[in-house]
Amino acid sequence: MRFAGPLIVVHDIGISRAFYEEVLGQKVGYDLGENVAFEGGFAIHLRSHFADLIGVDADDIIRGSNNAELYFEEDDLDAFLERLNGMDSVKYVHGMIEQPWGQRVIRLYDPDLHIVEVGEPMESVVKRLLRSGLSVEETARRTSMPEEFVRQCVGP
Repeated sequence: MRFAGPLIVVHDIGISRAFYEEVLGQKVGYDLGENVAFEGGFAIHLRSHFADLIGVDADDIIRGSNNAELYFEEDDLDAFLERLNGMDSVKYVHGMIEQPWGQRVIRLYDPDLHIVEVGEPMESVVKRLLRSGLSVEETARRTSMPEEFVRQCVGP
């Protein structure tokens, strides 16, 4: 068995598709009308159709439960944050924070109040910390990454 990816339920497929394409730069793999799959490995499904598929009333599909998130990584987090600043429609869970392990992240809501996290890849975190003057050993301790991983990020 192979995990194929998450599917989230949305109220308006057009609005949600636009959010994932325009805000997060995702590319559509296929669009079946009530179901849109993105090349990144997740899909959105129209609430009314999904409710029929699983045999529940559409009103039983609750928005904004804050119990899961979609996680994305962005190499240039600063440029992404700058782009978000020009989008008045984006609703934030929180602005940019730095996790205890040094990774910078931001969380926002999609149009259906699903949490979306965008963070730096750990390779970028390690390189940033090394550039700031931390040693390989200090960076490994700060990020909880193995020293071998940190050395690989340094490159040749």
